[in-house]
Amino acid sequence: MESGADEPCAAPAPTARLRLRGRLFRKYVALFVSVVCLALVTNGLIDIWFSYQEHKRLLVRIQTAQAEAASDKISQFVKEIEGQMAWATQLPWSANSLEEWRFDAVRMMRQLPAITSLAQLDVAGREQIRVSRFGMDVVGSNIDYSRDPKFVEAVANKIYYGPVYFLRESEPFMTLAMGGVRRDYGVVVAEVNLKFIGDLVSQIKVGNSGQAYLVDARSRLIAHPDIGLVLQNTNLTNLAQVRAAQNEPSTSTADRELVTATDLQGRPVLAVYARVPLLNWLVFVELPNDEAYAPLYASIIRSGALLLAALLFAFSSALFITRRMIMPIRMLHDGAARIGSRDLSHRISIKSGDELEALGDQFNSMASRLEESYATLERKVEERTHQLALSNLAKSRFLAAASHDLRQPLHALGLFVAQLRARMSAHERGKVVDRIDAALASMNELFMALLDISKIDAGVLIPNKTEFAMAQLLDRIETTFAGAADEKGLKLRIVASSAWISSDFVLLERIVFNLVSNAIRYTVAGGVVVGCRKRGERLRIEVWDTGAGIPADQHQNIFNEFYRLGEPDRDRRAGLGLGLAIVERLCRLLDHPIELASTLHRGSCFSVSVPLVAARAETTEPAAPIVVPLDVSKGKLVVVIDDDPLVLDGMSGLLRSWGCQVVTGDSESAALTGLSGHTHPPDLIVSDYHLADGQTGIEVIERLRNTFSIPIPAFLVSGDTNSDSLHIAGDNGYPLLHKPVDPMTLRAMVNHALKKKQSASALD
Repeated sequence: MESGADEPCAAPAPTARLRLRGRLFRKYVALFVSVVCLALVTNGLIDIWFSYQEHKRLLVRIQTAQAEAASDKISQFVKEIEGQMAWATQLPWSANSLEEWRFDAVRMMRQLPAITSLAQLDVAGREQIRVSRFGMDVVGSNIDYSRDPKFVEAVANKIYYGPVYFLRESEPFMTLAMGGVRRDYGVVVAEVNLKFIGDLVSQIKVGNSGQAYLVDARSRLIAHPDIGLVLQNTNLTNLAQVRAAQNEPSTSTADRELVTATDLQGRPVLAVYARVPLLNWLVFVELPNDEAYAPLYASIIRSGALLLAALLFAFSSALFITRRMIMPIRMLHDGAARIGSRDLSHRISIKSGDELEALGDQFNSMASRLEESYATLERKVEERTHQLALSNLAKSRFLAAASHDLRQPLHALGLFVAQLRARMSAHERGKVVDRIDAALASMNELFMALLDISKIDAGVLIPNKTEFAMAQLLDRIETTFAGAADEKGLKLRIVASSAWISSDFVLLERIVFNLVSNAIRYTVAGGVVVGCRKRGERLRIEVWDTGAGIPADQHQNIFNEFYRLGEPDRDRRAGLGLGLAIVERLCRLLDHPIELASTLHRGSCFSVSVPLVAARAETTEPAAPIVVPLDVSKGKLVVVIDDDPLVLDGMSGLLRSWGCQVVTGDSESAALTGLSGHTHPPDLIVSDYHLADGQTGIEVIERLRNTFSIPIPAFLVSGDTNSDSLHIAGDNGYPLLHKPVDPMTLRAMVNHALKKKQSASALD
């Protein structure tokens, strides 16, 4: 550990803390104020927008109602004149009725001051009488109006509304003619002074400074509060609102939209209009913008003042709330800094009643645990160091034991090979060969046990759990070990069981076989009993023996690698000391607890607990007999590929001793060269997994299969125990044997592959 490792971490400088606090405080104040301001301003703008729209619609309704009311009054005024004139058209015209007609005309003019003169036209369109307010009555003038529109249209349409005209460039007038009920009744013509309509329009009150006015179809001013503009025969075509209204279809009688325009004085105004349907005149109602939007502007000012007050309140609230929120955070920051500087006795005191207080409590709890952990850290380091030393010692012991057990048969092999070089009889040579076989068998047994342990530790073995009857396993135990027990004079008893269990049959068989093998090996007199007991939902498989027993302090040690009771180095018949290590690992892999009970000088009991399942009837269908020879390798063409010349020489010699034809090579091309002298494809391919130039046996086998276009049986042999090669070979469907390979195991694999091919051919 470096010299500065135990020094406490430097706490943040006061200036840095203040700067940190200031940034945090300003950030949250700005965030709070921004959020509140955004909400208030957005709400204010939306409120102003809707207020503007509602105020605008209200103005539209009010001014439209005023314009339509004026239009209705004008229409009523004209209808009243029409109604009075209708009485004068009820009787046919004749000279006898002259005085009576004059009397009715005078009466009508008294009732309707807007009528300045009345004239009667006969059926031919000639004026017969005229009564006027401004001149003498004229009788029998016979002025011909037969082609005048007031006569023609009155006869055709029963009513005629003439254009507005100004008499002597003063007040506006209009001609109104009405035809009789029958054509021979003639036509009554009235001249109407429109200043009375102007009085109606002038009475319309539009705010304080608004106004209403009336224009005819040619946009000339007919009525206006300023009579001077009317007397000047003012044309309003230059006003945008008038042009827009004139372009509207004549059938439209009400305003279509609130128009923002200017009045005659150039002031911005809001204008609506209504059409007088009878005369195609337009009534305009205008209100200056300043007056129209004055209530809205006042409302906006009030809203702005309220918004400003709300923002000030929000800012003040943000300062208060942020200060209340930042204070606990500052305390947490300072407390965490002190704890980080190894002042583990410091405690944070926050009384906010919320999550910050809970967070402070968590910091305090963490500091307490750190203080406790720090106090015991050295002890834990010592313990871990001791455990590491024990682990290294166990590894060294494991390697030393493996090295020792490998040296023994290797040493013996060297001695036996030296004896073979000397002269000896055939009988002695046979004994040496048997001893060489024994040494090789011992080495192979050790290698296979080490390989099993490496497979389990590497996680390569994946259990394939099925449900099966316990009786199957018990039968195999009796068949396998009955002869070995008889040879030692022991009694092997198998207690029958009808239970069904769930496990991996092959791995469980390996466990029980190791336990029974050890029991027979270490029992001198008496016997071995294998039986089962039900314990709830599990079944205990028990192996009892009458051996010397195992001391209580050795119960755990016997499951270690290369551990033997007594003095195993002097008695090779005691075994390798790996059987129980494999059993313990397989039990952990299958989740089958293993237990040991032993009494010195009386014997031991190993038990394995497995899950029980519901029993079911076994149904087996006889398989179709397939006749194959016992040894199918004789005469078969076998390709052996390996980059080690010694392995190629030994493998080819062994296969030829079994009657096989053998082609060897260190690569695919060498194998194809050797096969060129044969007329048929190979029957089997045996390849090393790792070949020269980074090639694998799988690649070579696949290319040879593609060359001959048939699925040639094949398996792999490798000295590599890496789990990756096991996975790759298994995924590609190739059996993999690990070197060194026992000759009998190799012959069994060769026969298995060739039998599988013959079985497939027989089924075809």
